[in-house]
Amino acid sequence: MDARLGDNQYGKAEIRVMKVDRDRPEHVLHDLTVSVALAGDMGEVHLVGDNSAVLPTDTQKNTVYAFAREHGVDQVEDFAALLARHFVETQQAVHRATVSIDQHHWERLADHSFARSGGETRTTTVTHGAEGTRFRSGLRDLVLLSSTGSEFQGFATDRYTTLPETDDRILCTSVEARWRCVEPPADWGTSYDAVRAALVTAFADTYSRSLQQTLYAMGTRVVTTCPGVDEVRLRLPNRHHILVDLTPFGLTNPGEVFHVDDRPYGLIEATVMRDGADAALAGDWVDDGVW
Repeated sequence: MDARLGDNQYGKAEIRVMKVDRDRPEHVLHDLTVSVALAGDMGEVHLVGDNSAVLPTDTQKNTVYAFAREHGVDQVEDFAALLARHFVETQQAVHRATVSIDQHHWERLADHSFARSGGETRTTTVTHGAEGTRFRSGLRDLVLLSSTGSEFQGFATDRYTTLPETDDRILCTSVEARWRCVEPPADWGTSYDAVRAALVTAFADTYSRSLQQTLYAMGTRVVTTCPGVDEVRLRLPNRHHILVDLTPFGLTNPGEVFHVDDRPYGLIEATVMRDGADAALAGDWVDDGVW
């Protein structure tokens, strides 16, 4: 029985780098986790152990550090694109480079003192190859909660159903979102802020009959109000808050005391596209193991 090599890539994962801008009294932190994946003519290293086409992953790590010093870090999309293009343009065997970055936020305390923020993580994945450069921006761990204005009723049941219907519940989720702009915006930071604001506002404005309905409302707000964003992919885990039965203690519980369950949890996922957008976009996302 014969075997053949399928799709493959390699790279350096989760390179931690902190770039400090010191050109003014108020220092600026750029705290990043960078992952690189390279693909191309890599068959010989797998088949016969010929490393001549392999750029060491340690070199990839060093490139991230050097580029942070030489080029600085402003918007993570631009930094990722700079790295991806470098690997393709300088390595003959590399036909496609994918650079993913998580940006970790810090809260300013003084000119050069900070506290690590507990908020969401900004993300980007940039792929450069023969088809050009593709940008996907995103965020994760944006925790949102509504203490009322959510229900769950009229669902399908069978012999194993025990969940009671409710007309008033806590709705809580940790948003993971990724979106693609048809053309890179003039300012990545402004674009990110607009998408985040759309997600948060839609969550707060929507009376929720299901988390699916809320997801669609959030995605709709993004593609209809954020210029250039034609498609957003959303992953919303349902962080269950379960009303505690206090009757054994002679107490009522009018929706005030809850047990918070972290698992198992419902997981709602969907893509929302702007009406009239090119449907081919849906198949144009690189499968990077996240979705």
